[in-house]
Amino acid sequence: MTSRVNLAGMLTVALLASALTGCVTPGGPWPPVSRPDDAVTTGTIEEPGEIKYVASDEQVRLGTEYFNRGDYGNAERQFRDAVEKAPKDVTAWIGLAASYDRIGRFDLADRAYDQAIKLGGATTLILNNQGYSYMLRGDIGKAEEKLMEAYRRDPGNPTILNNINLLNAAMRQRRLR
Repeated sequence: MTSRVNLAGMLTVALLASALTGCVTPGGPWPPVSRPDDAVTTGTIEEPGEIKYVASDEQVRLGTEYFNRGDYGNAERQFRDAVEKAPKDVTAWIGLAASYDRIGRFDLADRAYDQAIKLGGATTLILNNQGYSYMLRGDIGKAEEKLMEAYRRDPGNPTILNNINLLNAAMRQRRLR
């Protein structure tokens, strides 16, 4: 009887472990997206042969670190290096686009967003970022269009809500002028 209980317990553990390997964690604090090509599993111990290394991982990590510190020039350099090493890395393209926005290279930001959309679709994150980009440029109409599309997809997202509040403040300020 004990062997059956142990066998049933072992099967339960094996099923739970295989179910947990499908869970993925976000790609880091910024940008808040999953990296489908190198998803990190939770709840299991991975063997060294199971870990998939992407050539752009280190540059994306450094780019994210620089971006979060407000060092957008170095962030841009790291993300640009990342997309050169791994041209299909959506996270690197989004980081590059956001960095270009922050250094005022909107023409290059548009190209990077276009590439990210070609690779991964027009995600809520990209729509939000594009809305913020248009707000930085002073194009309130396009900013509102992109942010409202992002809002319709994820009405509880605090980043989108914050950007809509910033947009509303910008629109009020324009009316006062």
